[in-house]
Amino acid sequence: MGSMSREALGSARAVLSDLGGSVDLTTGEQLLDAGRVVGGSVQLQSYLADPAVDVVTKKQLLDRLFGSFSDSTRALLVSVVGSRWSSSDDLLAGIEEVAFRAIASTVPADSSIENELFAFDAAVRTDAQLELAIGSKLGDPAAKAALVERLLGGKASRQTVVIVMHLVRQPRGRRIGELLRHAADVVADQSDQLVATVTSAVVLDDAHVTRLQQGLAKQFGRSLRINQVVDPAVVGGLRVQVGDEVIDGTVATKLSLLRLQLAG
Repeated sequence: MGSMSREALGSARAVLSDLGGSVDLTTGEQLLDAGRVVGGSVQLQSYLADPAVDVVTKKQLLDRLFGSFSDSTRALLVSVVGSRWSSSDDLLAGIEEVAFRAIASTVPADSSIENELFAFDAAVRTDAQLELAIGSKLGDPAAKAALVERLLGGKASRQTVVIVMHLVRQPRGRRIGELLRHAADVVADQSDQLVATVTSAVVLDDAHVTRLQQGLAKQFGRSLRINQVVDPAVVGGLRVQVGDEVIDGTVATKLSLLRLQLAG
């Protein structure tokens, strides 16, 4: 996101915080519904992102489109469209992120939807047929959502099911693994935690994970969860991603850099 979009997202997050207990799971679901409506129309998306259109006019349009939604939902939508975004795509991403944060704020303290999202991501990565069924660009979005409901209903929290059903219905050109990991990062951040996605050639043992978790938490100054991704292609070493920051110490990357240096 550009600087304007980050500022706009910060404003929407402040409104979400101010709304407090009036935000519930329905708020998040309605925001995702609105995002799919906006994302389904290039004209509507461009109009709501246009800084030349005043916020009062945009609010009137939102009231016509989403007048049945709760006051909290509409307040958040007005906050989003009333800010300046670097692009219309960023505005759509902003609606989605605010929705994820609203959903995350409804999760009990003893639950972890980011862990459920990571678990589903791992299941998808190890099942090519499942990945194709929910990740194919040619598939019917409603059918994908129904499949997610069958797979996760009763096994994961309702919050997780709502998020994953939305992701498969509106991927916006992103791969399913990327979608799930981004959503997990957002909900973890809403709980004031970071997620480190650690890619290695083999599964790390518990002692190694604990040392890595402690070291990264000290480095970033916040509590942190580890999401392990096994990829034999890295050969050895680790690739660690925390938010936008990447620490790549894999053998594959080192060999690639060496080949570039020799070629030069």
